Amino acid sequence: MEKILFVPIILSFLISLFSIEKWIKKAKQIGLVWEDMNKVEGKKEVAGSGGIVVLASFFIGVLVYIAIKTFYQKNNANLIEIFALLTSVLIAGGIGFIDDLFGWRKGGLSIKTRIFLLIFAAIPLVVINAGESILAGIEFGLIYPLVIIPIGIVGATTTFNFIAGYNGLEASQGIILLSALSLVSWLTGNSWISLILLIMIFSLIAFYLFNHYPAKVFPGDVLTYSIGILIAIASILGNMEKIAVFFFIPYILEVILKIRGGLKKQSFGKMTSNGLENRYGKVYGLEHIAIKLLKKIKGKATEKEVVYLINLFQIAIICLGLILFRKSIF
Repeated sequence: MEKILFVPIILSFLISLFSIEKWIKKAKQIGLVWEDMNKVEGKKEVAGSGGIVVLASFFIGVLVYIAIKTFYQKNNANLIEIFALLTSVLIAGGIGFIDDLFGWRKGGLSIKTRIFLLIFAAIPLVVINAGESILAGIEFGLIYPLVIIPIGIVGATTTFNFIAGYNGLEASQGIILLSALSLVSWLTGNSWISLILLIMIFSLIAFYLFNHYPAKVFPGDVLTYSIGILIAIASILGNMEKIAVFFFIPYILEVILKIRGGLKKQSFGKMTSNGLENRYGKVYGLEHIAIKLLKKIKGKATEKEVVYLINLFQIAIICLGLILFRKSIF
C-alpha cells in the first residue's frame, strides 16, 4: 500500500481523538447525557451519542481517500461502490442518532419504524446491484439485490447494538470485527475495502480511549448502527458473506437470548457491593453468561471483566472462522 494512503487513516484517528472532548462538553451542556448503569457508587450521567464524532471522522477520512484516488492515483475504480457505502452508512448513522434523541429509556424508535427506515439505508447498494448474486453455489438473480441485501443490511444494523450497555463494549467489538473483516478483505484482493474499514477502525480506537471503563462518553445507536451496516456492506461488496456470518455468531446467539426475553430484557447487570449480579433469574444475553462464568471462576464479576470475556469469545470465534475458511482466504 502506498504511504499516502495512510493519510486518511491517520486523519480520521486525529479528528476523532481531538473532537471527542468537545463533544462531551457540548453534550453535557444540552443535556444529552445518559445513566452509567453498572456502577455501585450511584447514578452517574455520561455524555451520549459520541458516535457522531466517529461517523464524522469516518466520513472525512473516506472523502480524503476518494480525493487521493482521483487526483493522485488517477484511479476511478470502485468509486461508485465507495459512494454507495458512504451514503448507506450516513443514512444508518442518522437513523441511529434520531433513535438516540428519542431516548432508549422511553423506548426510542419502535422496532417496526427502525426496520422501515433502515430499508432506505439498503437502497444505495440495491441500485448499484452490489455484490455477487451467487451464494453457496446458488444463483439468486434479482432476489439477491432486492431481498437478500436489504435483509442483511437491516439484520446486521439492528442487531449489532444487542451486545451493549457496558463501558467500551460496543467500540471494542467494532474494532475487533472490523479488523477481522479488513484482514480478510486484504487477503482476498479487496484492498480498497480493507482501507475503508481501517479508516473506521482508527476512528473507533480514538473513541475507545474515552469510552473504556470508566466511560466519559457513550457511543449511542448512531455508532452501533454505523458499525453494523458497515460490517454488512463490507461483507456484500467483498463477497465474504459466509465468513462474516460466522464472525457474527456471538450476535446471533445474543439475538436468540434476547428473543427468549421477548426483546424486552436489558443486558445490564445489577451492581452490588460484591460486584455485578445478573438482574434476572434467567440468562437473556451473553453479558449475563459472562457474569455467571466470572462468578464461578473468580467469585466476583466486574464490568471490565465482562467486556474482556465477551471480546475474548469474539476473538476465538474469529480465529476459528479464519481456520475453517482458510482455503477461500489464503
